[in-house]
Amino acid sequence: MPDAPVLSRRELNRATLARQLLLERSAGGVGEAIERLAGLQAQDVPPPYIALWSRLAAFDAGELTALCMSGDVLRASLMRHTVHLLSAHDYSRLYGAIRPALVRSWRGHVAARLDGLDVDAVVGVAREFVAAQPRRWAEIGRHVAERWPDHDSAMLSYTVRTHLPMVRVPDGDGWAYSGGAPFTLPDPWPDDADRVAELVRRYLAAFGPASPADATVWSGRSGLRAVFEELRGELVTFRDEAGRELFDLPDAPRPPADVPAPPRLLPIYDNLVLSHRDRTRVVPEEYKARIQIRVGQLLSPFLVDGFVAGVWTRDRKTGRIEVDAFGRLGREVRAALRAEADALEEFLRGR
Repeated sequence: MPDAPVLSRRELNRATLARQLLLERSAGGVGEAIERLAGLQAQDVPPPYIALWSRLAAFDAGELTALCMSGDVLRASLMRHTVHLLSAHDYSRLYGAIRPALVRSWRGHVAARLDGLDVDAVVGVAREFVAAQPRRWAEIGRHVAERWPDHDSAMLSYTVRTHLPMVRVPDGDGWAYSGGAPFTLPDPWPDDADRVAELVRRYLAAFGPASPADATVWSGRSGLRAVFEELRGELVTFRDEAGRELFDLPDAPRPPADVPAPPRLLPIYDNLVLSHRDRTRVVPEEYKARIQIRVGQLLSPFLVDGFVAGVWTRDRKTGRIEVDAFGRLGREVRAALRAEADALEEFLRGR
């Protein structure tokens, strides 16, 4: 490690942006991009569309909707127990590697409060209920609460959410999903195999170079240091400016620090700003608090020269996008940022 090359913050920034399709818009398709990005945050409906619009040269929203309607792309909880859009292939293969993180979180927050309740019985009742027909979350919660009225209904719901794989049913038109889209069981059922080494490789391909702690922040999976050590022989190593060891895939892109990074508007909760323990490769330390409404709740950021430089908002009535820069921007940068905002307005108009 002492002899490992040092990567500057700008070099880490450019490496991550290259993998996130943010140095230049990709000519690839929607399905290819979702797999390359290892999924898209999707707590709300529009953000995945905005994320792909910012990354693809000719993004067709209808292509994403069609992939969701066909079941090739799924909306489900996975990494960090948050909602993502993932390819059906990735959901099936990676669920088993993420599941231990979900169960560990459940044990820490819920298990002791269920007072020895038969978890398998709760999950079995919920599975049978959802298998009969798609159900909305409130329906599922009420159903299990009726069976176990002496237990905390929120804890019962958390138990179902943790132990029962479920995906949203696409029910939208312009968007693939409505805000309250119902749940169903995945078909095929996700594989239980713990492909944690594959999970690490996929993380590095989308967000590297990175540390085991970074991968844990993204996935929620603890104990990844041992996995990185097992993979050390097939990886390359670097150090950041603080001396931390970083791992990477040998052939992954690592552009020079001076490669141009054009302005980009990102949706709320974009994984670019959530997937490293040290987020300063993308979010300057002085701006960290300014992209948060409150702890855990973010605003929609925009990038200038590859780094978060402000936030943007869209007027719900007029559709007008306004940008709020955290610092002074040059005339050319402001013009390029306005052009991005105008183009995004046009994309979102009427949806």
